[in-house]
Amino acid sequence: MQPDPTKPYNALPELPPAAELETKPVLKRCVAAHRALAELNLAGRLIPDQSVLINTIPLLEAKASSEIENIVTTNDALFREASDIDEDGDPAAKEALRYRSALNSGYHALKGRPLTARTAVEICGVIKGFDIDVRRTPGTQLRNTFTGEVIYTPPEGADRLRALLANWERYLHADDDTDPLVRMAVLHYQFEAIHPFPDGNGRTGRILNLLILVHAGLLDMPTLYLSRHILKTRPDYYRLLQAVTMRQEWEPWIVYLLAAVETTASWTNLRIRAIRDLIEHTGDYVRARAPAIYSHELIQAIFAQPYSRIAHLSERGIAKRVSASRYLKQLAAIGVLQEEKHGRDKLFIHRKYMQLLASDEHAFEPYGARTRPSSEVEPVTP
Repeated sequence: MQPDPTKPYNALPELPPAAELETKPVLKRCVAAHRALAELNLAGRLIPDQSVLINTIPLLEAKASSEIENIVTTNDALFREASDIDEDGDPAAKEALRYRSALNSGYHALKGRPLTARTAVEICGVIKGFDIDVRRTPGTQLRNTFTGEVIYTPPEGADRLRALLANWERYLHADDDTDPLVRMAVLHYQFEAIHPFPDGNGRTGRILNLLILVHAGLLDMPTLYLSRHILKTRPDYYRLLQAVTMRQEWEPWIVYLLAAVETTASWTNLRIRAIRDLIEHTGDYVRARAPAIYSHELIQAIFAQPYSRIAHLSERGIAKRVSASRYLKQLAAIGVLQEEKHGRDKLFIHRKYMQLLASDEHAFEPYGARTRPSSEVEPVTP
């Protein structure tokens, strides 16, 4: 019998599912997704300073994953918030930034302990900005955004939720031959069906996807922009999740998520390669136009922090405050950065990099258009 969407689904089946999971269409998708993830890892290893990736791709993931939940912000607002300069910034940007913090904290936690249901609790707490635990009160229902119709009522009762999460954790670490990508798809469905927290379940579940891939050794870092595909296909995402609940239709759901992994791994791979090309181009341009200030560390710094402050250079040990200010000003003078006054502080914005991050394309215009000749630029002594 199909579950009644208006009643708590306390009979949610535990894992593993009874259905055959590794069908021919699923295994075919697995091969392509594994290949795309391997290529993505290779691209990431070619970036000398890994903070360039960990500071940017997860922010794009945070923006898209938050937008799936109708928390909408802009790249500009988000990166400005990440610069630690805007105390009264956009509330949506602040919430999306907590998503990146949750992703990074979960990733670093994996280095010391395995992924568990407790990790999910901690991740959701960071996303929401306060300590959180499983739902204790009844009444949670998921509704169609447009019609208001109840489409799903998750299980109720703290004991039942904890039991389901314990089963989720056991399946995560089960010693069987299930492909880790298939396991991730099953775990994502189950977590969303359990819906263990009062809020933040969707974002927590999407962070767990990336951490499961890291845990399985398929991702070096959580730099897969998976929510980009989910955002673009949001109706399919929710429809296929519901089809598992109502009719145990596992294959279409698993194929969908594997296709999302393949598509976004290929896209993120191209984006990382474009970032690497822009880093090299920027280094060549600064070396030619302002050789007195050029250093590999300086170039990496303005990619790690597209909204740079003087303090960012000082904290990275590149230069003391006075010299750091002059370095950033000269980069602005030759057209690499754009200086912006912000109260008593200053931001130096890497617009070309921001344009690349915001674009669906993987190309950029070279530097040099309408910049002052080097003879007009005040020389800076390192």
